[in-house]
Parts: sequence; C-alpha cells; structure tokens
Amino acid sequence: MSEDKSNNSRRRFLTGAVGVVGGIGAAYVAVPFLAYWNPSARTRAAGAPVEVDTSTMQPGQKVNVTWRGQPVWVIRRSESAIDSLAGHNDVLSDPESAVASQQPAYAQNMYRSVEPEFFVVVPICTHLGCIPSFMPQPGSLDTNWPGGFFCPCHGSKFDNAGRVYAGVPAPTNLEVPPYRIADNGVIVVGEDQETA
Repeated sequence: MSEDKSNNSRRRFLTGAVGVVGGIGAAYVAVPFLAYWNPSARTRAAGAPVEVDTSTMQPGQKVNVTWRGQPVWVIRRSESAIDSLAGHNDVLSDPESAVASQQPAYAQNMYRSVEPEFFVVVPICTHLGCIPSFMPQPGSLDTNWPGGFFCPCHGSKFDNAGRVYAGVPAPTNLEVPPYRIADNGVIVVGEDQETA
C-alpha cells in the first residue's frame, strides 16, 4: 500500500514537472513567434506623423515630404491661386469633393484644406498613379489654364485644390491626407485636425 502511495506521488511530481517544462518550452517558442507579428521600428516610423515648418515658406512654394511611403506636398498658395478656386465649378468633375475617401471631412470645402493658404496633398494621379506636375501659374499650360496640377502621363488636370477637371482620365480628385496645423504654424501630416 505504501508503495502505491509512493508511486502516485512520483507520478504526480513527474506529471507536474513535465507540465512546467512543457509550459516554459511553449513560452520560448511563442515569444519570438508573437514578436514577429509586431511591426518593426522602421515600419512604425514610416507611418509616424511628419512635421513641416511653414514659417519660412513663401507664397507659391512647395515642400516635399514622405508619409507612409507616399509623397506629400505642402503648398503655400498665393492669393491669386486661392482666388482661382472660385468660378470654374462647371468644368470640374467633383467640385464639391463629394467622394469622402479623397479627403478628411474638415477638408471637404472649396479649398480642400483647413486654411485656404496651405494645401496638403498626396500628388499621385488618381488615374494610373503618375506624379502630376505642379503648375500654379495661370497660363503656364495653355491660355485658359488657371493654375494647378497637370499629369503628363495621360493629360489629367487638377485645379489648385486638387479637384479633377471633367473629361480627363482621372476619375477623382487628388487625395488630401489627414493633417493638422499646430499652434506654432507647423503642419503635422498624419494627425487628424479634429482629434488633435
């Protein structure tokens, strides 16, 4: 009888020891596996907000940055560029920026921006992904050109707010990424104005 008790005690001890060792082994296997699923520091940095100091930007100037692997242009519009946004809705495909996925709600206006002076845009043509040329000067493309963006790949045209002209290959306006304007005038691309 005492030998059976002794065997039962040994059996429980060995079962417990195997369970503990097996649990430790499973943890050693699981930790690297789960760590593999976390994004790398480089990946996290690629999606991090990007700051653009606008204090030295002159009217008509463009600053290029990269956010989430895409180019982003921050443009300080001149008064004439801002004025050019009115009065040509009849030649635009989406003058009211009705496609909600093309801009945050706070940029769904004639200027497609938080403040009319600064325009933040992902300069990728919505037709086939070419980078359009920034041509803000009136008449720089043709005599009727009020200024804006021209895609040399297939001829798509966008006004100074990135709104697409009717009758061109591009189906929608240029995309406006989420951004906010900080108290010091720095534009933070990748942070939403409404949640800041």
